[in-house]
Amino acid sequence: MTRPAAVLFDCDGVIVDSEGPTFALLIDDLASHGLPLTLQQLETDFIGGTIETVAVRARAARARLPETWVQDFYARMYAMLEKGTPLVPGILPVFDRLDRAGIPFAVGSNGSLQKMQISLGQHGLIPRFRAVLSGQALGKPKPEPDVYLAAAKACGADPADCVVIEDSATGASAALAAGMRCLGYAGHGPDTPPARHMAALGVPLFRTMDDLPGLLGL
Repeated sequence: MTRPAAVLFDCDGVIVDSEGPTFALLIDDLASHGLPLTLQQLETDFIGGTIETVAVRARAARARLPETWVQDFYARMYAMLEKGTPLVPGILPVFDRLDRAGIPFAVGSNGSLQKMQISLGQHGLIPRFRAVLSGQALGKPKPEPDVYLAAAKACGADPADCVVIEDSATGASAALAAGMRCLGYAGHGPDTPPARHMAALGVPLFRTMDDLPGLLGL
């Protein structure tokens, strides 16, 4: 791969290892409202948007969610993340390599800005990024390309010269719609629903962050 002008990262599951606890919280919560789901069902049918889109899909599947469910779930999720959100193994050396190469990097997520302030902020990471952007805050969440186009602009890079690091087909679709190259992080293996869906889009997969600098030509 040609060395990129900028690297744009998704947040959850790519920088912070928050998805497992969040998915477990979602499964317990939806089951308590009449919608029992396996992890595979959740990953296949509900994940890839925002908590608001989870609510829409859950109600369509006849979950009995109260009107305040979205804000109530956000409050529970933030409280959980504040107790400690681990980093994805190997991500800090990737940032160090990008800094040494003089390549800017930014975050483009469907998560809320408050969520990223909690998860990234507890590790002191926010100043390292050219921008930390939320598709939700922009009003154009993934798979719309807007958050990645805004991240490229913040890095002063042409979209065609950027590489996006994603872990979902929704995010990969946003990257491809923005005219960017995309690499799919499949930390839990290539046979999980998110990895299979990214591969179906033609996105190359990698298993460990230790491999990423080489894939970026660093």
